Formats: sequence, C-alpha cells, structure tokens
Amino acid sequence: MHDNLFLSAFFILTLGVLHVFGQEVETSRFTFSSSENGQSGLKLASPGAPPRIVVSKADLPGVQRVANDLASDFGLVLGTNATVVNSDIAPESGSGAAIIIGTIGSSGLVDALVTSNQINVTEIEGKWESYVSQVINDESGSPVALAIVGSDLRGTTFGVYDISEQIGVSPWYWWADVAPKKREYIFAPSTSRIQGPPSVKFRGIFFNDEAPALTNWAKANFPKSQYGNPFTSQFYAKVFELVLRLKGNYIWPAMWDGMFYIDDEKNGPMATEYGIFMGTSHHEPMARADKEQGRFCSGAWDWSRNQANVKKFMTEGATRARNWTTIFTLGMRGSGDAASATLTSKSLEEVIKFQQSALTSATGKPLSEIPQAWVMYKEVPGYWQKGMDVSDDVTLLWSDDNRGNIRRIPTAKERQRSGGSGMYYHFDYVGSPRNYKWINTIQLQKTWEQMHLVYERGNQMMWIANVGDLKALVSHYIEHSLSPLPQLTSR
Repeated sequence: MHDNLFLSAFFILTLGVLHVFGQEVETSRFTFSSSENGQSGLKLASPGAPPRIVVSKADLPGVQRVANDLASDFGLVLGTNATVVNSDIAPESGSGAAIIIGTIGSSGLVDALVTSNQINVTEIEGKWESYVSQVINDESGSPVALAIVGSDLRGTTFGVYDISEQIGVSPWYWWADVAPKKREYIFAPSTSRIQGPPSVKFRGIFFNDEAPALTNWAKANFPKSQYGNPFTSQFYAKVFELVLRLKGNYIWPAMWDGMFYIDDEKNGPMATEYGIFMGTSHHEPMARADKEQGRFCSGAWDWSRNQANVKKFMTEGATRARNWTTIFTLGMRGSGDAASATLTSKSLEEVIKFQQSALTSATGKPLSEIPQAWVMYKEVPGYWQKGMDVSDDVTLLWSDDNRGNIRRIPTAKERQRSGGSGMYYHFDYVGSPRNYKWINTIQLQKTWEQMHLVYERGNQMMWIANVGDLKALVSHYIEHSLSPLPQLTSR
C-alpha cells in the first residue's frame, strides 16, 4: 500500500474515530448541483461567481495564508478563484456570497460577531484546535455569509481546509496529483458544525530513510541549501500544507542529510507561522539534527568523555528554537542512530536534567509550558525500567517494534504523568533484519487494531509515524484510497 493511504488513515485515527473531534450530522455537509433550483442553504458559488473571502487584517499571518489557499481551491473546482478581502465589517445582504474566516481574539470581525451574538462560540472558546462553521443571517433572517471561526490558529486552519475538502479538493491534490472535482453550484448548509479538540494532541509524520528517492526528487524540484540539501522552505511549505490539510500539526524533518534549521533560515519561522510543531527524531536532542552533531559539536558525541562540548551544542539548540513552535526531543543515544556504549541510567538522568535546565533558561518558561518528548526507542526503555527520575513534564514517546507491533503501553502510574504518553510508529524502516523503504508491509487493519489499543490504554498526547519517502510512494495514488475502510471514514 502507498504511504499516503497509511498517512491519511493515520490522521483519521487521531481525529475522532477513537474519540471525539466534534459532533457532526449529515445535514452539516456542503451540497452541489448543476442548477440552483430546489436547493437549500446558502448559495456560496455559481458558474463564474466564486464567493468573497473576508478576513480581518489583524488576524494571524497563518490565517491570511490559508484564506488565500481557499481562494485558490475554489478556482480548482469552479475555474475562477475566489477573492480575499481584508475587512472588519461583516458582509451585508445583497453584497454577494461570502465566507468569513477568523480566530477568536485575533479577528476584530469575528469578535464583533461573537459580541453581537451572531456567532455562538461557547463550545470551542479556549479549547485546543477547535472550530465552528455557521451561517450568518441578516436582520431579516436571510443568510448572508458562512463563518469559519477557530479557537486558535490551527482550529481556523482546519475549518478552512475542511471546506476545501468538502468542495472537492483532496489534501493530496499536489503531492499525488489527485484531480479536484468540478462544481457548478455550491451550497453551504444552514446547520452549524462544531469540531472540538482532536483525540490526540500532537500528531504528525517523520521523513526518514528519505534517500535516494525523496532526496533526488527534491533536488530536481527545489533549490538547494549551502550544504547541498534540497529540504528548504519551498519544500517544507508543501509539506506543512499537506499535514495541515490532513489535520496534523507535528513533523520530524528529513534527517539523513538535512539540517532543518540551517538548511534554510526561513524553515523555523515558517513552521511557526503555519502552526506546525517541529520536533527532531529519537537520536537528535534539543532541536539539533544528527548531521549537526558531526559538523558543529567539537569532539566525540559522548556525554562521559566530552560533556562540556555536548552541553554547549545542546544549549545552542534550545536558544535557536526557543521562539518557535518546538517540541524538544530530550535524552541521548550514541552517534549515528546507535546505542551509546557509555551511557547509563544515572548519566542519562543527568543529561535530561541538564537539558531541562537549558530549556528553562533559554525560553524563560517553566517546564510545564515547554513541550518535551523522550523517545523510548530500541535500547532506551531499558534505561527507564531501571527506575530513572524524570519529571512528569516529559512526554514518554513509546515505539512499535519497527514492524507495526506495539512494544509497550503506559502503566497506571505512567498514565498519571502530566506530560502523558505518545507513540512512534513505523510505516517505513531501514535496518536489520530487513528494510521496507518503498513498499509498506504493515496492513492498515493491523495499524488500526494496534493504535486503538494504544489509545484505549491512555496513550493520547503524541503520535508520530515514520513515513519514509512520502513522494515516491504516492505518485500513482487515487483519491478513493483516502477512505479505504468503512470504520475509518467517520470523523
């Protein structure tokens, strides 16, 4: 099966099949027709007449960006792009179809509509990544606009991309060349739609084993960094968009040759603008890439023999990423994705305590406000099981066995940790006794069963999937594979 099939299903798993991502009824879906006769709801578009998209100028840059994406998406299905207008004045009756997009507390337009009781946000306000979709009526009760209101940046973004998907633009329209559906008349439902917080707080993908396929393709299509790597901001803009369209929010970047933060100085700030949390893999602590360890850490990558230089290297990572949406990987392994010959449970405890001290110093925040993950991969659970003292703020990110079988679920005591637990899951793997880089051998039904077990046992803070090359495995993708199993199609 192709990685995009697994990736789509993976995000569906995290967004409501297991728990609640809001309540939805059938009447809250968009409808389409070849004529406007006999249709109900707000007419948003007709041939040659897309809607206006109204956004407060003061709203977040990421909201401005996604509004322009929606305008282009209407063009893909109608043949004519929608227009984006910056305004804090709500559309009036007779001014044409309109969509209002905004974030609570950042949009003067949205806040005014809330104050005047034209939009009800009581079920999403203050919640994580939630949104409401509601038709706005004028004083006579006639519908004048569709409002998409988010509780935060990603809530607004998910609400907008939900419209895109409903009108016929697949999340895979670019990566897998899925042809958009052509429309004539588009009608928004009069029934409000509320989407609450997702089942898993942080959910995303890891590019790994990305050479030669993804790397060579990217080199042919994107500018290279000063280090010769193609994973620059132009590449990651496409990746971030895909992940957000799939309702994800978390990425570990390509690491065989890439160095996310220094291949392109725009990468870190751009992730924050999009609303993407950036992490690093299990052997890349403190927001620094594996390839940085060899280039910029003086001496051996060894805590016992080179502690001063290792500390300096880690501190620089915390300082560099402190103002961005970063989930800091903690802990330490040996050089080059291998077990360390010198680390012990006691010394690893020292490593993590130092890393947390560096994070609080760099960010000026308490540990409870700094997302941190310690990846329980390969030999690492052996250290933990010897009784290490690691603060509850750290998310324990457990792993499968590289073959899709869950190795460990949280104990009752671990479920009480404020940082919670996570899961690192493989669709791609390179290593003994066999590799599977280009053809996935994990059955989707198995993933469903194993991840459902994980969720029911309290592992709900963070899920990330190793998806390998991504692009090489999606070139012949067809849109129907987005919903391969009946039990995975409901959100």
